[in-house]
Amino acid sequence: MSERSGSATEKIMSSIIDSIADNLPKQKSGQFDPGAVSEKVKNKLFGRQKTLHGVLGGGKPADVLLWRNKKISSSVLALATAIWVFFEWLDYHFLTIVSFALVLGMVVQFVWSNFSNMLSGSPSQVPRVELPDEMFVNIAVAIGAQVNKFLSFLQDVSCERNLKHFLVSIAGLWAAAVIGSWCNFLTVIYIGFVCAHTLPVLYEKYEDQIDDFLYNLLGLLRDQYQKLDQGVLSKIPKGNMKAKKNE
Repeated sequence: MSERSGSATEKIMSSIIDSIADNLPKQKSGQFDPGAVSEKVKNKLFGRQKTLHGVLGGGKPADVLLWRNKKISSSVLALATAIWVFFEWLDYHFLTIVSFALVLGMVVQFVWSNFSNMLSGSPSQVPRVELPDEMFVNIAVAIGAQVNKFLSFLQDVSCERNLKHFLVSIAGLWAAAVIGSWCNFLTVIYIGFVCAHTLPVLYEKYEDQIDDFLYNLLGLLRDQYQKLDQGVLSKIPKGNMKAKKNE
């Protein structure tokens, strides 16, 4: 019985190896060409060599974004959806939600402390909610770091004298302004949150197809930019800054 299973396993492995060998590019020299591997790495989005889990930082945040634990990921997405529904569809305000939550917490603590004293005859220790100071400090530091990084990026693009990067940044800010005119800031944050919890897992599932599509799209955009550069941008007269400084 074991011999039969071993022979069946060998047949399956040999068929898999043969199919992989048939799909590999044929080399004239009959030796392994490392260029095939490097070319495959280049076809990755932005030339990345890490896995998508590593690109997202790894750890629990990446697990949530890639739906490694479906219960946690679905709970986070459902909580964000509930918050958006409360503020957008039900027209609740932030101060209203906070006030109702504080009233509910006070009522629960009042009933707990009084009825437990009446039933047991001795006052009970009601648990107190205390948020650590480090949490607020870490949040403020993280937000400040991202804001400074974004401002530094805009300043670098403005000062590097690269017209392509400058126009792309202007187009991105213009698109953000248009989206902001269609919906408010909370809706924009919710859309970004939903995209962050859906696009990575879809990209991980259809990675090769998306990479091919994006590279084809980038190639078309590059061709159009070259035509624009040759037809319009190259004809714009450029001033001689050194001559002006000498004068």
